[in-house]
Amino acid sequence: MATTNLNIRTDKEIKEAAEKNYFSLGLNMTTAINMFLRASIRESGIPFDLKLNHPNEETIKAIEEGRRIARDKNVRSYDNIDELRKALEV
Repeated sequence: MATTNLNIRTDKEIKEAAEKNYFSLGLNMTTAINMFLRASIRESGIPFDLKLNHPNEETIKAIEEGRRIARDKNVRSYDNIDELRKALEV
């Protein structure tokens, strides 16, 4: 198997923190990067979920309100868009 060099740029603090974690796992940076690359090939993409930051306080409150409404038996629900439009007189 032929090898090649891969040069990347990252913040010094990121590199040091990653090296510390990998060392704790018995890995070095080269092995960890190779694991990531192989997993990327196997998954045909990034080998982990990409997610946005946690919702802000306003969004959390809206989600909670939606959940309360969904559980409330006194709140009218609709089985289809026609029923909703009729109720809204649209």
